[in-house]
Amino acid sequence: MSEILDIALDMAKGLFEVGAMDEVTLREVEALGLPKKKAFKPEEIREIRISNHVSQAAFAAIIGVGKTTVQQWEQGQKHPGGAAKRLLDVISRKGIGVLA
Repeated sequence: MSEILDIALDMAKGLFEVGAMDEVTLREVEALGLPKKKAFKPEEIREIRISNHVSQAAFAAIIGVGKTTVQQWEQGQKHPGGAAKRLLDVISRKGIGVLA
């Protein structure tokens, strides 16, 4: 997160703590710092899984989808949705250990 967004988030948290900002607005400010959801190519999904040394079945169980879904992502027949994209991004940057 950039330094400016860090400062804005700290200010928003302070305003929330003293009752000058509601929770909805705080969540909106927090969302500004989230990385954009990346569109993953089939080969990128496969590489993420292989680089983390897990089978399709294990990968599917860890991220909460079916084995068939992982197969379809890796073959380009389906594409991961919002939450799955976020999990794939986290795994690609931090490793699967952050979820397991």
